[in-house]
Amino acid sequence: MRVLHWFRKDLRLEDNTALHEAARDAAGDVVPFYASEPALLGRDDMAATRVRFVLDSLADLAARIEAAGSRLALAHGEAAAVVVAAARAARADAVYWNDEYEPALRRRDDAVEAALRETGIRVRRFHDRLLVPPGEVMTADGGPFTVYTPFRRACEALPLSRPLPEVTRLAAHDLPAPPLATLARLGFEEPASARWPGGAAEARARLTRLLAGGLARYATHRDFPAADAVSRLSADLKFGTLSPRTVADAALTARAAGAAPAAAVEKFVSELRWRDFYAHVLWHFPHVETGCFRREFDDLRWEGDPAQFEAWAAGRTGYPFVDAAMRELHATGFMHNRARMVVASFLTKDLLLDWRRGERHFMRHLVDGDLASNNGGWQWAAGTGTDAQPYFRIFNPVLQGEKFDPDGAYVRRFVPELARVPARWIHRPWEAPPLALAEAGVTLGDTYPAPIVDHAEQRARALAMYRVDAAAPPARGRGRW
Repeated sequence: MRVLHWFRKDLRLEDNTALHEAARDAAGDVVPFYASEPALLGRDDMAATRVRFVLDSLADLAARIEAAGSRLALAHGEAAAVVVAAARAARADAVYWNDEYEPALRRRDDAVEAALRETGIRVRRFHDRLLVPPGEVMTADGGPFTVYTPFRRACEALPLSRPLPEVTRLAAHDLPAPPLATLARLGFEEPASARWPGGAAEARARLTRLLAGGLARYATHRDFPAADAVSRLSADLKFGTLSPRTVADAALTARAAGAAPAAAVEKFVSELRWRDFYAHVLWHFPHVETGCFRREFDDLRWEGDPAQFEAWAAGRTGYPFVDAAMRELHATGFMHNRARMVVASFLTKDLLLDWRRGERHFMRHLVDGDLASNNGGWQWAAGTGTDAQPYFRIFNPVLQGEKFDPDGAYVRRFVPELARVPARWIHRPWEAPPLALAEAGVTLGDTYPAPIVDHAEQRARALAMYRVDAAAPPARGRGRW
């Protein structure tokens, strides 16, 4: 038996469910295959930094496949056509892959399966991307969970799967294995953001660094953007250079060995489950891709000035914590989770602009841009989603900065024109004495903008705007991107 393994967002040989099953069923006679798709690359919210990450990850995967005695077969085109052609050329009896859960990708996979079965080629599909696959946990009434905490508890009642061993032997084949494309060949300009190195080796190095330092402080320091206490594994989980099972197992092993406190590990694994939660929501309620989960908000009349969106996007709002976060996004292709919540709240409830504009902007710049997580986070902040922050809870961007960046280290890194402002005034420079600003080399309205809106006034406007269009959603807890 020969199997074609179709790689997608599982760019690794280690702990890869479909690949492991293919290697077992075919006794190693597995042809590794990857296809780039014009429809995906041509999306107007496709970030060049994500494409660059995938190219790096494919290069790492290709090298590992060569070490396993094979070559990574490559094709470019519409999936149903190129996968069938590859399976035929490889003389494969079956095609195996790990499922994806976005609506368009589910339709694509169903079309590929139908095309393969028409030609007599068997298909096996596996769950691999989440700790708990969609449909595995349901409410007592048999419906999907729409609140995180009971979802988490239901998931915790299930045993976590252990990581699978690395596949070390793959089949020789004659399929085309050309050099990887470049960003330019794929129609992308080199992004301005710093390179976020992709591949299983880099992912493993990031995991090792987390276990060596940040994990122990995760529960206490993860909300502080200047602290190195987050995993930075989101892009690896997005593209499968690490599996969530491997990450969870490593954290739990560290707890068992006494290398990390139980509270830190439990909080970290619970945050992994937020990723599952938003994927489940998208699976069960695909309308959230373009509309509000709470449909009564679909007709919300966003009252903000569209011109202010550009100031927000450029990190020129006059609110230092917001500006630092937006500049971090453009400089690195990443944004700290606490900062994501603050800037999303600011766009929707201070600037009174549609959350979908912010969601799309994030997808155009994030290396870890994931439809389910990004959509879930934005709808949480806007108060329109499941388990949402209610509309009447509005982040104060000044107080958030003072609480989670008390000495201004995050602001000083990404808003260097404020680097010499004393910590007392770093998050509210418009209140600083003129002498303090002069000594710091800051001229409001010139070297750094004055606030583009008054938070107290905009808070009142937001409350009125939301009240007109919908009843208050129930109060919930902290969100997660």
